[in-house]
Amino acid sequence: MLRRVAPALLASALLTGSLVGCSTETRPAQSRQAPPAEPPPTATETPRVPAGTAPQRAFPVGVRQLKLTRDGRALPVTLWYPAAGEAGGAVKRSATAAEGRFPVVMFSHGLGGRPDDYATLLTRWAAAGFVVAAPTFPHTSRGADGNVLDVLNQPADVSYALTQVLALDGRAGDPLRGRLDAERVAAAGHSAGGVTTIGLFTAGRDERLDAGVVFAGTAIGVGTAFAGATAPQLFVHGELDEVVEYAAGKAAYDKVPWPKAMLSLPKGDHGRTLLSDGAALRVVSDTSVEFLRWTLYGDPAAKGRISTDATRGDIATFDDHL
Repeated sequence: MLRRVAPALLASALLTGSLVGCSTETRPAQSRQAPPAEPPPTATETPRVPAGTAPQRAFPVGVRQLKLTRDGRALPVTLWYPAAGEAGGAVKRSATAAEGRFPVVMFSHGLGGRPDDYATLLTRWAAAGFVVAAPTFPHTSRGADGNVLDVLNQPADVSYALTQVLALDGRAGDPLRGRLDAERVAAAGHSAGGVTTIGLFTAGRDERLDAGVVFAGTAIGVGTAFAGATAPQLFVHGELDEVVEYAAGKAAYDKVPWPKAMLSLPKGDHGRTLLSDGAALRVVSDTSVEFLRWTLYGDPAAKGRISTDATRGDIATFDDHL
């Protein structure tokens, strides 16, 4: 459970700080600078998943919806997954799942966003051999009431959704029965979803998670007391981010005590790179795919490709402590 925080203080920090404007609309940057942080010693452990080899083929992608509710909170989940057949073509609704057992990645959208906004990136993960589960949060999604404080409830939402998604693996008659690997799980998220993701490794630590990917995130409200078993982290942040200052993301990254890397986009903003195809998205998607192949499949060859993909075309810089 998340630590209790003084509501007035937290509301002030969230509403005047980095979470407002997680959607794709450009907003003025805040002048507040994150305090400098001394990086702690970085762990040298390898991922805790057994060593293996990630699929090198591309899969076609299927998609389905899962209707969930947690304590009266509606949590519809979009599931993208590797499908049977030949790669290519459009995503197919309720397609037959590919043979095999696949790691699971829980993805959290930003304030004013929805899972479909990130489909270009998330379908690439699914095509690489991952089941991606993305909840639509009840108060921070597009069309909801925009209650920023509810971000602090979202780590628990993700943990609940993860439990329900993993249960599909043993549910008779479910299309994903026997297809989910509950021992290989990661969390990822953008902006307010990045806060949610950090929270899953700090105040709301979910020990089932083996790795994290944080896009344009900050630790506001959830803290930097990273806890539990080693879980490598990949941070991705635009240096021209007009919503969550780069310094705030870097400060959170510096506190990670485990194997970690930060992909910095000198010309990157708050995240439109994640929402449209282009050279920058290809660098981000390829780097994150290899990171997930290493951390969830235990593929050592994938680890060797991470830095190569990250620095391709001089689009990004890469701080590598993996």
